[in-house]
Amino acid sequence: MTDEMLMMAVKNGDLEKASELFDRYHKPLYNFFVKITFDRDLGHDLTQNVFLRMIKYRASFHQDKQFRPWIYQMARNIYADYFRRNKMLFSDYAQVEDLKNKIAAVDEVMVEDERQKLLYISLFKLQPEQREILILTRFQQMKYEEVAQVLDCSVANVKVKVHRAIKQLREKYLELEKI
Repeated sequence: MTDEMLMMAVKNGDLEKASELFDRYHKPLYNFFVKITFDRDLGHDLTQNVFLRMIKYRASFHQDKQFRPWIYQMARNIYADYFRRNKMLFSDYAQVEDLKNKIAAVDEVMVEDERQKLLYISLFKLQPEQREILILTRFQQMKYEEVAQVLDCSVANVKVKVHRAIKQLREKYLELEKI
């Protein structure tokens, strides 16, 4: 059964089908939130909020839409709402010590190797929009068409944003490598 068929069943009142969607998407969404926030506990909370919101707004899902971009749009909105409410948006001037502590809390795989550490520090130093688009395209392996639906822009615009984000990531990585 496809994601869209499961979501249509949820929309029509079969809430047990939501558990199948949870099984399919809770890990990718959790990883999305951990990579974008560098906080495991917050990742759990935000992931739960996505599924609560999915149930609450199930009537807004349309049969002609793909489920994956729809749920990631919801995740993106929850992330934005959380940081807007807590006024904790990261800036270019984030404290390096604070960043080190957050990275230590991230998956063991992420800290195995020095290059990965530098990569994740570089990723953290990107503008939130650039970090988000790289997480969606590279870590969540979403197609450009799906990301365009999530960000409500054209595929060409997504490609340009990815290109610019990778360029910035490379520059920040090389700066850190010199240290």
